[in-house]
Amino acid sequence: MGRVQSAAKNIVFGQAGNFITQILNFVLRTVFIRHLGDTLNGVNGLYTSILSVLSMAELGIGTAMNYSLYRPVAQGNIEKVKSYMLLYKKAYRVIGVVIAAAGLAVSPFLPYLVRQPEGVGTRDLTLYYFIFLFNTVSTYFVAYKYSLVNAEQKNYIQTNILTATKMITVSLQIIVILTTGNYYVYLLTAAAVELLQKIFVSHYLDRRYPYLKEKQVERLSKEETGEIVTKTKALVCHKVGDVARLQTDSMIISGFINVTVSGFVDNYNLVLNSIANVVNIIFNSVLSSFGNLFATESREKQYQIFKVYRFAACWIYGFTAIGFSILLTPFVQIWQGSERTLAFSVVICILIDYYLKGDRIVLSNFKTAAGVFEQDKYLALIQGVVNLIISVALVQKIGLMGVYIGTIVSGLIANVTKPVIIYRVILDQPVKGYFVDSLKYIVVIAANFGLLTGIRRLVMPQVTVSGFGVMFIIICVVFNGIFLVLFGRTEEFGYLMGIVKSRVKHN
Repeated sequence: MGRVQSAAKNIVFGQAGNFITQILNFVLRTVFIRHLGDTLNGVNGLYTSILSVLSMAELGIGTAMNYSLYRPVAQGNIEKVKSYMLLYKKAYRVIGVVIAAAGLAVSPFLPYLVRQPEGVGTRDLTLYYFIFLFNTVSTYFVAYKYSLVNAEQKNYIQTNILTATKMITVSLQIIVILTTGNYYVYLLTAAAVELLQKIFVSHYLDRRYPYLKEKQVERLSKEETGEIVTKTKALVCHKVGDVARLQTDSMIISGFINVTVSGFVDNYNLVLNSIANVVNIIFNSVLSSFGNLFATESREKQYQIFKVYRFAACWIYGFTAIGFSILLTPFVQIWQGSERTLAFSVVICILIDYYLKGDRIVLSNFKTAAGVFEQDKYLALIQGVVNLIISVALVQKIGLMGVYIGTIVSGLIANVTKPVIIYRVILDQPVKGYFVDSLKYIVVIAANFGLLTGIRRLVMPQVTVSGFGVMFIIICVVFNGIFLVLFGRTEEFGYLMGIVKSRVKHN
């Protein structure tokens, strides 16, 4: 199966799984808030963020290992695959133990991280947290096996397993909430289903790759092990910095404002991520195909694909960012009520970061697939420090908006530096063209925002379901129409249309 076909299959299954998962998440969140309240909703989001911070103990080993697997998988070198997978298995078992120990060490400080937990005692906060911790730690004893599936460009296998698990988990959790209203039972239900899933995955992948159970495994050479160690050291910096920049917002909000507001933000994030996941699946599903691209194609081909990839990202992330800027708060208002909405200035900051993050996904995926980690290994650490300093300083002066200003400023550092590295180290091209294209895309997106904001005042002066629907159609037609007129004759658009036409003919 070729790169395009593998990516297309991963995207189709990914989108189907995402659609099912997001529908279930919306239903579950609605039932959860109505029966268990905003405080526990905030606790849910906070603990997820805390455990994301603890998971930085993984320190990029998974990324370095996935990169190392691309070539032996492409060459069909089973013995080399066995060697890498054995190393991966040992590393992840150590990581699981480290995260468990770190999680236990954090537990005494939970009361200081959760501000104003109305109706929730310290004992309950701690026990809830331990259930979350168990779910996270147990994942590391199975997760390493997915790396081989993904290196084969068969990400859809993992997607289908996770989707089936989500369907079962959410269905049972909704029943638990409606029948018992007990948060402990709600958490334990998820823990039990996910534990059974991990046992199933372990046996399934052992049957799929029986050679992974063989006892005779060659040791990796010093050069091969050294390459992984070198890349992992660089990724340590990336991982720590990313966690400090991306996973601390919920903790800052809970610690300096209150956990209920953190829950309101989490509602927005649920809506935002439901669409963002649709977009991200498209761009992340080609990551393993990029690994194959770098293993087999010339720099000229890599440069062509990068420009197409980047053009598609700016179009899609720009379109969704504009749609969210106009419709996100009205949707939350219809769904949860106006008392749970955020200020327009906060929403705009969230969406600026959303668009810039989409641009960084393109850069990070391309750089990761190429195995280029060392050149900017300290950049993420700088970003993390900048984010924490600005966010903590501004949240005390201007509130919630200050948290996101810190996130935007720290993120911009990567938006400027990563293209330079990619163009100089990987593509051997002048980087000026990248920033010229960036300016063009941003100007077009900003003009769309101004035009569509004016139309919204005429079409939807008050929030109604019918007005929301009409405005959604107008955004789709106006934004994409303008983008098509301005960029429809470019080489990048022509390449995308060529892929679409070939797929239609093939089917």
